[in-house]
Amino acid sequence: MLKDKVAVIYGAGGAVGEAVAHAFAREGARLFLTGRNRASVDAVAKEIASVGESAQAAQVDALDEEAIDGHLQSVIDRAGRIDISFNAVGIPNTTLQGVPIVELAPDQFSLPIATYTKSYFLTARQAARRMTEKKSGVIMTVTSTPSRIGIPMMGGVGPAMAAVEALTRNLSAELVPQGIRVVGLRPHGMPESGTIKEVFGLHAKAWGISWDQFHELIASRTHGRRLTALAEMANVAAFMASDQASAMTGTVVNMSLGTLDD
Repeated sequence: MLKDKVAVIYGAGGAVGEAVAHAFAREGARLFLTGRNRASVDAVAKEIASVGESAQAAQVDALDEEAIDGHLQSVIDRAGRIDISFNAVGIPNTTLQGVPIVELAPDQFSLPIATYTKSYFLTARQAARRMTEKKSGVIMTVTSTPSRIGIPMMGGVGPAMAAVEALTRNLSAELVPQGIRVVGLRPHGMPESGTIKEVFGLHAKAWGISWDQFHELIASRTHGRRLTALAEMANVAAFMASDQASAMTGTVVNMSLGTLDD
């Protein structure tokens, strides 16, 4: 589905970014992987290259517009264009969740809102500036179900996810006339990722239950009593990035397994 497409992935060293990188590579994309931790990004690039696919790694801080700009220019110099920009950045949640809102420090509440919105804004606008020249491209965001559901002790994460989804819609309204689609993914859970394992632990501790009990509580709200898998999310990402999804823009794909009724 992505044969000869040029894709840039931010946060490629994390669980979501790595899964999407493998899915994009399997579908034929030429990958430029980035992250703040060069070692983890290198590891993903080597795995992909080992099976004969194309992946190059670079250290890029997705909150530094100068670094983003410089890297995208290097991609243009090598590949001639950018077809897909996928942002999978994340931040540690140790002090951001699992704390009652009345006890949460103001800076910890505002941190996810400021971080996610800034990163998505910067990467999207830098990609759009290049994609406009070719009148084509796809910009992709990733959120989670707290963007639409009130959940206790989520701190600023829910508002951050809601803001990213609003940005996704607004970017689409501006960029579609330039040939650029903007779409989001909203998976639910993905407990095999390290981040979700950590988050579930924080909430389980706050609720006074075990990790497994909290996992079951969240899963019980879905129609199938299970949570989204990383591979499922990555497969949807590959489809949404492809020309086969050309009618989809300004929307967020609901992968909540029935928790949310769209």
